[in-house]
Amino acid sequence: MSSKFTKRLSTLATILALVFFIPGIALAATTPIHTTQTIILAQATIPDPSVDLTPLQRQELQAVRQRRNREIVAILDSSQRAKLAHNLRHGDDLNQALRTLNLRPEQQDFVKAIMQLTNLKLRAISTRHLLPVGQK
Repeated sequence: MSSKFTKRLSTLATILALVFFIPGIALAATTPIHTTQTIILAQATIPDPSVDLTPLQRQELQAVRQRRNREIVAILDSSQRAKLAHNLRHGDDLNQALRTLNLRPEQQDFVKAIMQLTNLKLRAISTRHLLPVGQK
């Protein structure tokens, strides 16, 4: 069990390194997950009026969030997926919905790692697009 956690953690670290060194990789095409139940995890956020994002920038941020959602759903069992979908449909945000799932310790570790990696990717994208043109 520990070796699986180590493998996943090292994979996430490698992805993070690639995102910083090869930013275009975040736009890579995704493969669909074939599940019997569709869960929409993307959370609507109120955009900061001081940040004017282009459609491409919004697409990059959306791709990162969608990947996060797929990774989280992949580590949940079917009953947890159903409970997560139910909670999200009833107004909980992603963090609230995840807290109610009674995740096993290894699932909690994976979710925490996924969320941290996602936040780093989002920050990297935001930082890259907020730099003036002469500094890129």
